[in-house]
Parts: sequence; structure tokens; C-alpha cells
Amino acid sequence: MADEVILLDSWASMFGMRVRVALAEKGVNYEYKEQDLKNKSPLLLQMNPIHKKIPVLIHNGKPIFESLIIVQYIDEVWHDKAPLFPSDPYQRAQARFWADYVDKKFNVSTRKVWTTKGEEQEAGKKEFIEVLKVLEGELGDKPYFGGQSFGFVDVSLITFSSWFRVYETFGNLSIEKECPKLIAWVKRCKEKESLSKSLADENKVLELVRKNLGME
Repeated sequence: MADEVILLDSWASMFGMRVRVALAEKGVNYEYKEQDLKNKSPLLLQMNPIHKKIPVLIHNGKPIFESLIIVQYIDEVWHDKAPLFPSDPYQRAQARFWADYVDKKFNVSTRKVWTTKGEEQEAGKKEFIEVLKVLEGELGDKPYFGGQSFGFVDVSLITFSSWFRVYETFGNLSIEKECPKLIAWVKRCKEKESLSKSLADENKVLELVRKNLGME
């Protein structure tokens, strides 16, 4: 019997995009169900009663929550194609560390860039650039964070690139000027078909944010 795979998601979510990228990398066919986060569906509330958030991957009727956990699950279940983790235990631990850094440091810093103003925003912009530079330092001269192949840390971070225009517009900054190697990595990643068809368009995300903030 073929696997039944359903993804409950919202198109502009950088967390949902992680799951879409991982599924695309693995070549997994799935049913996509867009969710209205202002009016949550009975299916979403049924499948994720604790957090009531997307993304939720439903595999043969069983729900899996939290984007990084879902990506690890996908890598373990569909392990015969495009592995996202290295075979070495230490390198796998390092990948989990940096993905956790993206969630706990980078994600938090991004919000301050476009949801605050004045001194708080300036402090947020400084923190945002500092965190970006730490990530750029970890990337170094490697093609991808894990080395020669696209992997778990790349999946965790690349989806935020769909929001880069939001950060640049509201923060009045240039990510490429501050972190050119990181932007070169973004462009390299987007050459992959799995990425180009899974990531939300930067301009559409900016348009959505402006609309939600009542700017249009």
C-alpha cells in the first residue's frame, strides 16, 4: 500500500517551507492543504491539539509536529534518497546544534527587525546582523553548511530567505552587503529544483506582510 502523506501548512511559513523542501528533496508525493491561521480548520485542531500550529505532517493517519522534528522524521522514513544528515555521529550532532541555533537565535532576531521601531528596532537590527555573521562564519567557504551536499542545516535556514526582503525593507538594510557569502549560498541553493518550487516568492511575502500590517 502506498504511503498517504498530507501536509497542513501555510504558504508563507518558513517553517512549513522546511517540510516542503525536505519532501521535494526526497521526491515524496503528498497532498497539500493550505490552512487559514485566523480560522483554524477542524483537521488542524484534531491533528495538533496541543499547539494548534502548522506545519503538521500526516503520514498514514499519524501526525508529526514541529518543523525540524518533521524534517528529521522525513529523513529517517525516506532514507534511501538525498540524505539530509551525515553518517558521522559528531557531524550529525553539529547539524542539530546549528539548526537549533537558527530556531532559537536567528528566528528570534528576525522578528525584532520588522515588528519593532526606534531604539528597539536598531538593537534588533544589530543582533540580526551579528547572528547572520555567525552563521556565515559557520558556512565559511563550503558550498553548503554540511560540506559538499545540501543538508539539515541548509533546510533549516534557507526558508528564511523568502522573508529576506521583508527584513531588508522594514529594517532598511542590505543582507548581501553585510553577508555576501550567505547570499551566494542562497543563490546556490535556489538553483536546486527542490528549492525553487518549494520556497515562497519574496515579493509575495512582502506584499502579505504589508497587507497584514494595514499598509495597503
